[in-house]
Amino acid sequence: MPKTMRLLHTSDWHLGHRFHGRIRHEEQACFLDWLLEQIEQQAVEVLLVAGDIFDTTTPGSRAQGLYYRFLHRLAASPCRHVVIIAGNHDSPSLLEAPRELLRQLDIHVVGTIDDRLEKEILLLKDRDNRPELLICAVPFLRDRDIRQAGVAETLEEKGRLLREGIRAHYQGICAQAEQMRQAIDPHLPLVAMGHLFVAGGRTQEGDGVRELSIGGLDRIEGASFPECIDYLALGHLHIGQLVAGNPLRRYSGAPLAMSFGEAGQDKQVLLLTGEGRNFSIKPLQVPTFQPLAILRGDLATLLETINDLKATTIPYWLELQYEGQAVIADLREQLMAAVANSHLSILRIRNNRIFDYALQQSQEAETLDELSVEEVFERCLEVHRIEDSQRQLLRQTFNELTRSLTQQEEGL
Repeated sequence: MPKTMRLLHTSDWHLGHRFHGRIRHEEQACFLDWLLEQIEQQAVEVLLVAGDIFDTTTPGSRAQGLYYRFLHRLAASPCRHVVIIAGNHDSPSLLEAPRELLRQLDIHVVGTIDDRLEKEILLLKDRDNRPELLICAVPFLRDRDIRQAGVAETLEEKGRLLREGIRAHYQGICAQAEQMRQAIDPHLPLVAMGHLFVAGGRTQEGDGVRELSIGGLDRIEGASFPECIDYLALGHLHIGQLVAGNPLRRYSGAPLAMSFGEAGQDKQVLLLTGEGRNFSIKPLQVPTFQPLAILRGDLATLLETINDLKATTIPYWLELQYEGQAVIADLREQLMAAVANSHLSILRIRNNRIFDYALQQSQEAETLDELSVEEVFERCLEVHRIEDSQRQLLRQTFNELTRSLTQQEEGL
């Protein structure tokens, strides 16, 4: 009779992320507490984290503290194995620094690839030391990892080679894992993990999913993954969804909202029940730990809706979209006065008559050490009121520079 086991697929925690300037450590801690409860209640044996554990390659001490405390607490849970891969936001060297120590706790971390495909192939064993699961743990594949660029290469050619390199890497690692399976037990389940953008995937405006190449040239087709994979656990896209309509190939999505556009959107982690090579999937809805709301209308409508929310006890973070025709010079002041001394917080005001106000506020004093380089850059864009049409190009240039500096520091 096939062995039954339970796995949990999650990704894109983005620990250390700030929401329009607001520190989210408490909210993120609540999610990790809830996740641990689900692991215990559902008797989860294997936890899969498909990248973007942190929001930046230089996470602060509080974000790292959340991560390591969670891993420490897992030791007392039913979870026997944890598999973590790096995403594009993560520093491979930071994740892999305690790799050998974590391995003693059956926590497997793959931050980057090297010449050894076997580094990414994990054979997990049960309590009786018998093979129970094969995992191809493929981290985020950077351009430098999988191809050599030509001097006269066009943008289109660069994209084609990048896609071919990603596809070839998955084909190669899965072929080697399949050989292992046939030698051990043909009924052994094979799970593949990845952090990448599959063509046709849905995103949400403002959700923070970065374009990694101009025009999305790194997006690969869903058919690029080998058929031998029994379940594909992906990260990078923040909306939970199927890959190319296949229920056994999925993005779990980010467990916390990354933008106001996700207000009211259901967030999830995925509970997998495996019997041999057959998996059934049950989404577990993540509670809303910090309510968000978008209010739209003219000034009278906005003030009326704010008063209605003040009558509740829900501590909403608000985005206000002024849609009136009148130009109101003190619009911001009136709206801020309306929420003064209440449990409501206005984080953003969008005024279609003038411009957007980006209200970067924090409930505690900030120092430069607490801000990531990405956050400092975004603050500069806001302070200088750079037009949206120019911001994307500036972000792409900035991201290329920071990635280059990170690679030099890591010696990669």
